[in-house]
Amino acid sequence: MKSKRSALLASVFVLPTLVSHAAEAQFAPRHQTPVAARAALAGEGVVRGSRIEDIQVHGNDRIEESTIQSYMVSRVGDPFSQDDLDRSLKTLYATGLFKDVTIKRSGTTLIVNVVENPVVNRIVFEGNHAAKDEDLNKVISLRPRAVFSTDEASADRQKILEVYAQKARYGADVTPEIVKLAHNRVDVVFRISEGPQTLVKRIAFVGNKFYSEARLASVVSSKETAWYRFFSSADQYNPERLKYDGELLRRFYLANGFVDFQMVNATGEMSPDRKSFFVTFTIKEGPRYRLGKIDIRSSLRHAPAVSLRKYIELFPNQWYDGNAIQQNATNMEESLQADGYPFAVVRPSIARNPEKHIVNLLFDVSEGPRMYVERLDINGNTVTRDDVIRRQLPMAEGDPYTPVLRKYAKQSMEDLGYFKSVNISQSQGSAPDKVNVSTGVVEKPTGEFSLGGGYSTDVGIIGNIGLKQHNLLGTGVDAGISGTMAYYERQADISFTDPYFLNRNLVVGADIFYINNRYQTYQNYSEGRYGITLRMGYSYTNHLSQSFNYSLMERHVGGVWDHSSQYVLDNQGHSLLSQLGTTIQYDTRDRRIMPHKGFILRLGGDFAGIGGDAKYVRGKFDAAYYLPLDDLMGNHDWTVEFKAGTGYMTDWGGGKQWIIDNFYLGGNNLRGFLDGGAGPRAIGQTWPELGPNGKVRGGEDLLGGRFIYTGSATVHFPIPYASSMGLRGRAFVDTGSLAGLRVAHRWTNKAKDGDYYQGVSGNTLTPRVSAGAGISWQSPFGLLNIDAGFPIMRSRNDRTQVLRFGFGQQF
Repeated sequence: MKSKRSALLASVFVLPTLVSHAAEAQFAPRHQTPVAARAALAGEGVVRGSRIEDIQVHGNDRIEESTIQSYMVSRVGDPFSQDDLDRSLKTLYATGLFKDVTIKRSGTTLIVNVVENPVVNRIVFEGNHAAKDEDLNKVISLRPRAVFSTDEASADRQKILEVYAQKARYGADVTPEIVKLAHNRVDVVFRISEGPQTLVKRIAFVGNKFYSEARLASVVSSKETAWYRFFSSADQYNPERLKYDGELLRRFYLANGFVDFQMVNATGEMSPDRKSFFVTFTIKEGPRYRLGKIDIRSSLRHAPAVSLRKYIELFPNQWYDGNAIQQNATNMEESLQADGYPFAVVRPSIARNPEKHIVNLLFDVSEGPRMYVERLDINGNTVTRDDVIRRQLPMAEGDPYTPVLRKYAKQSMEDLGYFKSVNISQSQGSAPDKVNVSTGVVEKPTGEFSLGGGYSTDVGIIGNIGLKQHNLLGTGVDAGISGTMAYYERQADISFTDPYFLNRNLVVGADIFYINNRYQTYQNYSEGRYGITLRMGYSYTNHLSQSFNYSLMERHVGGVWDHSSQYVLDNQGHSLLSQLGTTIQYDTRDRRIMPHKGFILRLGGDFAGIGGDAKYVRGKFDAAYYLPLDDLMGNHDWTVEFKAGTGYMTDWGGGKQWIIDNFYLGGNNLRGFLDGGAGPRAIGQTWPELGPNGKVRGGEDLLGGRFIYTGSATVHFPIPYASSMGLRGRAFVDTGSLAGLRVAHRWTNKAKDGDYYQGVSGNTLTPRVSAGAGISWQSPFGLLNIDAGFPIMRSRNDRTQVLRFGFGQQF
């Protein structure tokens, strides 16, 4: 910054008075000149009505005389008029081009003396660290080669202070200075003293009786400053955040039965030392209400109220929840529109009973105005093709139009991930029942170059690199190439997916891959595979979909050790897998990442043997149900997750039974156990008389099995005082088992020819059970998962793993 100062020429004039008001002395002529003009006219004794024969301009350097005269109200040939002279003076000042202007009369000549404002040579910021030069340049009005104005400099100073206020630096000080240069040019210097961040020291609540301050503090987004919030901005004071917090409190109380809740005010008071803020929320809770009678009134033809009661998701005596009521009305409306009532409208209304503290609820079902889509317009797309956008819209020209369709159109467009913003608007069509729908989008880059790193207990230290394009040439096609390198794994993949193949509701894709896993941490062999997978999927409804895939891959089992089990030795070498699979899925979850409610059912099957060495049929079923604990816990951060799954495989046609195709239990599907560590396992035996030269053979390897079942119950919960840092906790109980030895040969007896005895352990359906807890941290460096699982029930030779964690991030 000192180098900037050294380059400044001429003398420096500080403008301290800009802090509160413009320089009064400098602007005195601006206010006094009209009076002076009147005095000049009166002193001359001019006979009113005489005309201006000439206008002379003095003092101008850059600005043409004709330009100055064009700004004036008085013209050559006009009579001398005090009012015109006053107005001319004001218009010249209003241009911002002049520091001083005087107008006087000499005979029939009007003389205009001007002092031009200087021109800005450059703008310099000194002392700024929290705000970059380019960010400050975006908010100020002064620009190089523009005319300098003290009023504009004062306004720019205030804009810079507002930038620092947004960064919670309310103690910042900004002083504008000008450095005079030759040819009436100036450098404008904004000297900035940023000061420390002004953080929230205390958050208080006034008027709360039912909920404690600690409970309400967990609702608002503003947080008290603490040493561990170095990655969070929640403790920075922001007036806009206080408004948002007031809305959060209102929603929280309305969702928990407080129908009469009032948010009185939210204030922030700066401490005397200007280093912190004290925030106070003043509220009126009112009484808590429960739902009383729930009824439906219907005026729809062929839809009596009694037939609509199946859509009611609420029940009497539960605490009043405004969000749940509105969501129930929306769900009912959407179901009716999907069942042949496209213009159905559901309006909930409530009736309070203050004496009993109950709310009676009525869903009024009627037919709204009939509206049809006349025209669909697409605006703002510069890369994405119109047809890619149109196919996402749940409507076409001529279709019935409802506000629900507008909501889903916006959501569908945002889910594409191609746009910074999406705006769906409507306008009147050519007739009262016609509407024009306009979709306005702002494109964003859809290419992605990623480098990643992390650590996982499965594969060790991880590094990855990828290049993807999620909207290839604006067609909506997703294509990419990626590679992963870890201590125990190598992987490369080229993928291509068309989400709307042949302009139909059909997903088609392909993957070409290479994978090499070295399992030496818990297996006595390594596995490599390369091949291609072809994929196709179809959505029957918003919830029901089905996918098909075909895989052709070459596999290799190698890297065996001298003490590998006989079962692993049987699997050495190459094999070819040709497999056809399908999965049908029904998904009602509210979101795919961290679901809060809903369920998913998934049924799949694989058939191997269309060529290749492996011949088997494998079936799988998985289910998950998410139960929100909003009513019980009083917030939306608690969720119970139930999961269950099962699978079975059988062989046909005499194909070879490769252990790499088996089911495995442990790790992600049974925490507290090593990957594949539960289930059938080869155990070593000591038979010195067997084997060449008396060597001991028959190591310990995980063999997998034919039949598997799993189940888990997990409670996801917020961590007090740490939710704002992205921390969430969970407690879980997992169970499962794996059985049905599936190997090429059973090495359970001594053979006369000197083959080796190989025992098997854990081939039982006796359940394994584990329990534990974990945390997830959405850190600035990536998602970190840590789980500690403790086996409660296990087989004697099962392998356990108490601590399991993974970390990674793209950057």
